[in-house]
Amino acid sequence: MTDTGTRPQQRAAADDDVSERLLESAATLSYDPAVEVDWDAPLPGDLYGLNPEWSTLYGTPLWDEMTPDQKVALTRHEVGSIMSTGIWFEMILQQMVLRDQYVKNPVKPQFRFALTEIADECRHSIMFARACEKMGVPAYLPARSAIELARGFKTLATAEVAYGGILVAEEILDVMQRDWMRGEDVLPIVRTTSRIHVVEESRHMKFARQQMRERLRGAGPARRQASSVVVATVAAVIITSMVNKDVYAAVGLDTGRAVAAVRDNAHRKSMMRTSSAHLMSFLSEAGLLTRPAMSIYRRIHML
Repeated sequence: MTDTGTRPQQRAAADDDVSERLLESAATLSYDPAVEVDWDAPLPGDLYGLNPEWSTLYGTPLWDEMTPDQKVALTRHEVGSIMSTGIWFEMILQQMVLRDQYVKNPVKPQFRFALTEIADECRHSIMFARACEKMGVPAYLPARSAIELARGFKTLATAEVAYGGILVAEEILDVMQRDWMRGEDVLPIVRTTSRIHVVEESRHMKFARQQMRERLRGAGPARRQASSVVVATVAAVIITSMVNKDVYAAVGLDTGRAVAAVRDNAHRKSMMRTSSAHLMSFLSEAGLLTRPAMSIYRRIHML
């Protein structure tokens, strides 16, 4: 007869193994942005802030009307807005992870990796802040409604909802940055910061997936339904906050026309669906891709 008491022990051992491997990775492959990024190098005037294909206006008639200088400037403001949104959510992430580890066993590998992740996120936020300053773009903050919703989320979210929100934010940015770090027409400062973020965030995403699997073990249909909607709502807030509409006025465009062009941009919708495919697959595997959640993801073009 199988000793049912061994199953929790086996799961705990598996969790420990994942965290130990992530800690080993962090020890051998981590970066100090203060050293790795050439902060003093001048910015080439003709290089974009992100691959043009990732611009919110790429593929629209308005994009075709823009001058080369406007296109370069727009992508720099767009990547600055995305970085500012990244800082905002990294601060939320740090608070949720720290709260989750409150009075947890400090000798456990999960505890040590959680604190390692927080340290990584602190460096990332400083890195993005310096990059925005270097590019000369302002701080693009989310709308007041998003800020207040996030205030409640970071205070109340637990278990798979907290780690699901973390995973959604990290996965969306990860796909974009994998293109930016390889873009030969992208600013070196963006390519380097993207590479650092991609490498270190890959560990964070593995940790979030493992935490979600463990927290959802034995969860019933009602809990999965509720959690799926909350995670999808978080995704909607993040997606709609990534590029602030003020970036268009900053490069001399009519904001109303630009926002309308983005709303109807089939290319951007296709890029979002493609970049979300891996995330949607995991959420389906975890039982968090319910019909109500799918409806939200379709509205923001992640499905």
